[in-house]
Amino acid sequence: MTDHYAVFGHPISHSKSPLIHTAFAEQTDQDMSYLAIEAPLGDFAGTWREFVAQGGRGANVTVPFKEEAHRLCDHISERARRAGAVNTLLLADDGTTHGDTTDGPGLVADLRRNNVRLEGARVLLLGAGGAVRGVLEPLLAERPAALFLANRTAAKASALAADFNDLGAISGGGFEAVTGQFDLVINGTSASLSGDLPPLPEALFTEGGVAYDMMYSAEPTVFMRWAEAQGARAIDGLGMLVGQAAESFLQWRGRQPDVEPVLATLRQQLG
Repeated sequence: MTDHYAVFGHPISHSKSPLIHTAFAEQTDQDMSYLAIEAPLGDFAGTWREFVAQGGRGANVTVPFKEEAHRLCDHISERARRAGAVNTLLLADDGTTHGDTTDGPGLVADLRRNNVRLEGARVLLLGAGGAVRGVLEPLLAERPAALFLANRTAAKASALAADFNDLGAISGGGFEAVTGQFDLVINGTSASLSGDLPPLPEALFTEGGVAYDMMYSAEPTVFMRWAEAQGARAIDGLGMLVGQAAESFLQWRGRQPDVEPVLATLRQQLG
């Protein structure tokens, strides 16, 4: 019998998730369907319950429902608890809803795929919003030597760092507090979507340093172009998108899909 999965968002027509998971299912010979569902802003929980009643077994959740998904779960993973958000729902055999966030594992997997060293590295993470909060626990689990959060509102970065300081060497402040050089700089702000660049100092990267933008587009983002001009290797977030989907798929189906052919297809579509 076909198992049903979906991605919930508002809007949702732009989502790449149906293409990704359909490809994963074909690749691993899984009998499943995957839809994109636009949930009403006032009733995400009701939409999820209706989907379950119709045979739904799990879902991905995107903006603006990640916090609501967190609240409706009967059980959540530790990393989802710390993130305060859920992007993956799984219906257990006993009918309870389990929640996780796979953004962090997706990011770490893509960094590994690109041969980026995290253990012992000096990492600068730009932003202090939900996207950043969601990846902190998996990043710190890789034991960087130091991780600094930089945000326009210094107090927000400092408070977020304090929430995670039991997991490793993490601190935070304003962009003006960024000093020294870093092996890895991750842009977790939405600035790339509007073509803006966070106010960053020159000579930010160590020799062989890497810049990673969680955003992606057909052309390199302004952050990536700036980083390359500084001598860094620049990577966009398309691999993170596919990586977080692969982690969700593994939890649902118990199979680890190969991200490379799916990533190649998406890259080709971007043009």
